[in-house]
Amino acid sequence: MITDRTRRHWRPGYPVAAGVFAIGMAGTTLPTPLYGLYREQLGFSELTVTVVFAVYALGVITVLLLAGNVSDEVGRRPVLLCALGLSAASALCFLFEDGLPALLLGRVLSGFAAGLFSGAATAAVLELAGPGQEGPAGFAATAANMGGLGCGPLLSGLLAQYSPWPLTLPFLVHLGLLALAAVATWLLPETVAHPHRPRTLRPRGLRLPPEVRGVFAPSAVAAFAGFALLGLFTAVAPAFVGQTLGVHNLAVTGLIVFTVFLGSTAGQLLTGQIGVRRALPGGCLVLVVGLLLVATSLVVTSLPVLVAGAVCGGIGQGLAFRAGLTAVGRAAPPEHRGGTISAFFLVAYFGISLPVVGVGALTLELGLRGAGLAFSACVIVVVLAVGLYVLRRPPVDEV
Repeated sequence: MITDRTRRHWRPGYPVAAGVFAIGMAGTTLPTPLYGLYREQLGFSELTVTVVFAVYALGVITVLLLAGNVSDEVGRRPVLLCALGLSAASALCFLFEDGLPALLLGRVLSGFAAGLFSGAATAAVLELAGPGQEGPAGFAATAANMGGLGCGPLLSGLLAQYSPWPLTLPFLVHLGLLALAAVATWLLPETVAHPHRPRTLRPRGLRLPPEVRGVFAPSAVAAFAGFALLGLFTAVAPAFVGQTLGVHNLAVTGLIVFTVFLGSTAGQLLTGQIGVRRALPGGCLVLVVGLLLVATSLVVTSLPVLVAGAVCGGIGQGLAFRAGLTAVGRAAPPEHRGGTISAFFLVAYFGISLPVVGVGALTLELGLRGAGLAFSACVIVVVLAVGLYVLRRPPVDEV
């Protein structure tokens, strides 16, 4: 909690913490429109592109397992500053890359940063909210997370398309933003009352309390499927847009990826209005429609249909994700809530990595269009099964 001393002196509030969160998360998707340029420069396959993307999720998972609750002990500001440093190191890897190892290292460091941001920044935003600001602060944390992820490819796509240094300027600009975020973080009040050095870092494990198991499975599977869609757009969409739809403008590619995360932010906002009981099955249904539109765009080779699928799929992902997270958080006993939510995020981040690598492998045999159609079909089956299950057995009794 914020101490009396910090209350007596003005310090930046939760909007500033949300801005730091957004800048940090933007770095994790910054390379998205650039993968095609790296593929041409280094001569690797679409499978390699998806592996470069997926190691980011492995970095996130590692941090969640080893240090997911470290900011509860050492404080929010030190962890945020460490995450900003890792983001800067990732940007430097891309700036001075001389081959595939540098790209892989940059993505792993980016995953480490995102793993630290996801817990520490969310907690800082919520804890800096004053009386009556809990609702706006909760949405600010959501918007900063998904909005930052969406702004990364939009920024790099514009800079790569319309500047003479497509593989340099996006990362230089992000380094400048990280410097501003570091200054803002230094000015933020510490919200942990008695920070101290942790005795040891131990894997947190994935044990779930009995009270949450019935709710956890369908909610986590829905999150897995939704994050698989996000992974498809952030890892493979540039190749789909360029090779299948014939659109080679990097700014357009970045804008398409941005629309997915914009839709997700809108879906999470809608969840608070329609309630968890309806948002989880409703989100699954909207996600299915989005996947059908994505598959249709590949069959008829239509960019507008792909954009419609991005928006619709993003809204469905946002609805299902926030509803599932809320249901799991409500069902978990307070003493196990942190670990249960961490387990939920672990399942979600597996969704953003494993299926995407599968798509990359399928492109070697089926091509991009065939791999995209196979991916859509598999995820549709999973989401339909979850949607029907939660429609018959709602995750919560109250709306």
